[in-house]
Amino acid sequence: MAFSFRRIGAALLPLALALALAPALSAQPTEDRVRDLERQVQELKAEIAAMKGGGGQDADAGRVTELERRLEVLAGEIEKMKIGEAAVSADQSNNGLGPAASKIYRSERGLSIGGYGEVVYQHFAGSGQDGAPSDRADTIDFLRQIVYVGYKWNDRWLFNSEVEYEHAGEEVAVEFAYIDYLWRPQASFRAGLVLVPMGFINELHEPTVFLGANRPELERRIIPSTWKENGFGLFGDVGPFTYRTYLVNGFDATGFSAAGLRGGRQEGIEAKADDFAWVGRLDYTGAPGLLVGGSAYLGNSGQDLESASGDAIDVGTSILEGHLEWRWQGLELRVLGVQAELDDVAELNRALSLTGNRSIGEKLKGYYVQLGYDVLSGRAAGKALIPYARWEAFNTQDAVPSGFRADRANDVETLTLGLAFKPLEQIILKTDYQNVDNGAGTGVDQFNVVLGYVF
Repeated sequence: MAFSFRRIGAALLPLALALALAPALSAQPTEDRVRDLERQVQELKAEIAAMKGGGGQDADAGRVTELERRLEVLAGEIEKMKIGEAAVSADQSNNGLGPAASKIYRSERGLSIGGYGEVVYQHFAGSGQDGAPSDRADTIDFLRQIVYVGYKWNDRWLFNSEVEYEHAGEEVAVEFAYIDYLWRPQASFRAGLVLVPMGFINELHEPTVFLGANRPELERRIIPSTWKENGFGLFGDVGPFTYRTYLVNGFDATGFSAAGLRGGRQEGIEAKADDFAWVGRLDYTGAPGLLVGGSAYLGNSGQDLESASGDAIDVGTSILEGHLEWRWQGLELRVLGVQAELDDVAELNRALSLTGNRSIGEKLKGYYVQLGYDVLSGRAAGKALIPYARWEAFNTQDAVPSGFRADRANDVETLTLGLAFKPLEQIILKTDYQNVDNGAGTGVDQFNVVLGYVF
């Protein structure tokens, strides 16, 4: 197969710019409302002072209590209107994003601040699956500190962004930064640096919303989370279905390897735009606790790469993914399967001087099944204690071109057994043991502990 979105991208890019730069609808000023609330606060304070100074009869005690309650409510509303999203809790997801990332959608106006963080301890077995020394050093890492910054101009226009500090600030990156035009529930517009809507983890990667100290490995190698690209498109809800569909710059195939597609992400950094790609996602959410759907990615990844003879290497790239999540009375089940296929891999290998078992895979595939149960469900509001298990199998070289061979170390099976504890909804402690096997017999087991939080 061979796909070219160059002309489509050139035709639609002006539309994206027009949407992003179109005059915003005028926002209703909040200053008058704030002044009115502040006037009510002063009146309540005066009334309370008068009642307390009038002898403090028993008949007035209940009235004073009620007035003080109303005063507290008004003060909270004023604070929320003045500082916007800072008054909104990170306790629910919107538009496919995690609770902290989606706070801006529940704000009234103005600035939104949120974030999350993860501290990770990893202990590796001294020997591998084959008994050879693993030579893996244990680590403890302040892996991520994320800051979400958003701004809502009015009920239609908003900006949302994520800035990531990794390894205690050693690396800094923008994870996403986009503008939304919220036209109607069935169809809204988005343009900027967007998260690619595939799998569970790429959009919902806050530590409190997934089980496991580490993200599933196939959602790093085949669906290369965190995966973001420059693009634009639509999102919305139509009855019991939700969708997101974007046109984005394609992968850069020179970053692909035998280990997977992760190195092909361009991440918005002076991204090559000779080849574009389409990505779309559709989910059914019509039954309580159920989410079932799939996503597809289709495009070229060659980015004007040429063979030694001067011929274009298109590297047609497709990824198909299906997923199911079911939550019921403390039970949480997740199932995900994915398959990717690449064209022109033999030519790509030669262009990158890859030989033998270092070949990029023509076909990559994998799946996982994960089950958890909250033993505190219905017993302790805001708390959770969740034993969980995940079985994961994937192969990043399920097929390679003729003349090359697969490295069996890329055929991996992992069993993860763990326990997650939430003292409250926004804080989580996860610990698990991972038994890692591969076809080459070089897998290394590990024990992990993660402290995570959102705000």
